[in-house]
Amino acid sequence: MINFSCMEDLMSLAESSGKSVADIIVEYEAEHSLKSDISVKKHMSEIWQVMKDSADKGVANTQKSVSGMVGGDAKKLFMYESGYCGDFVRDAAAYAVAVAETNAVMGKIAACPTAGSCGIVPGVLLAAQKHYGYSDERIGQALFTATGIGMVIENNAMIAGAQGGCQAECGSAAGMAAGALADLAGGDVRQIGNAVALAIKNLLGLACDPVAGLVEVPCVKRNGFAATVAVLAADMSLAGINSVIPVDEVIDAMYRIGRMLPEAIRETAQGGLATTCTGLKLKKKIYND
Repeated sequence: MINFSCMEDLMSLAESSGKSVADIIVEYEAEHSLKSDISVKKHMSEIWQVMKDSADKGVANTQKSVSGMVGGDAKKLFMYESGYCGDFVRDAAAYAVAVAETNAVMGKIAACPTAGSCGIVPGVLLAAQKHYGYSDERIGQALFTATGIGMVIENNAMIAGAQGGCQAECGSAAGMAAGALADLAGGDVRQIGNAVALAIKNLLGLACDPVAGLVEVPCVKRNGFAATVAVLAADMSLAGINSVIPVDEVIDAMYRIGRMLPEAIRETAQGGLATTCTGLKLKKKIYND
């Protein structure tokens, strides 16, 4: 029986067995679901297809959400060709925003790990596939790596904004995405874990303050920004830059910070951007208060 409780356990298990993190997670899922490895991988391929479809819909979308606050921005970013970021980072951010916009207009998405952070993992993986030609099968392996990271975070901290602020949603997703990118590039298990640490620790303390209580502002565009954090975290780790604080300690810090955050900035819409003058005006307009 495969068991792990933290990233160190998962990384050590991979090293001692000579298997990849993805392989271990496939075996774990098969054992706990009582399904075959083939069935588990087939389900992941279906999830990947949902991710691709939601990005395609978002990139082509000009429709506004019911609130009117978001919609059409992914297409603008995707078409912008003279920016500072470069094609890869721009595309990762655009795809991330696209998926989040699809969610905002009630489209089908894969919550990865949550609906509020649904664009970050698919955003970076779609950009990687577009620019580096990774097969769907290889992307699926990276998604299993991201899954393992997400499991550790959920078991040791939190992934919900209502529990730990947006650091728990977009921060966790950025860590999952960074680890997946490091895996795709051929990084070893330590580089994968280091990428997770670098991504999460640079989003620690992030408030969850949705305007009008809707997962739209600042959530949709925040997916794009968090995708860029994931890309840089992966590059830093692959370049040999280490997080001084180990990944499990970073996850524990996220948990402790999440517990310290005031309720007003934990998805209650009682603080932060939700209570700015414009935020309150938008709430009044949306709900006809």
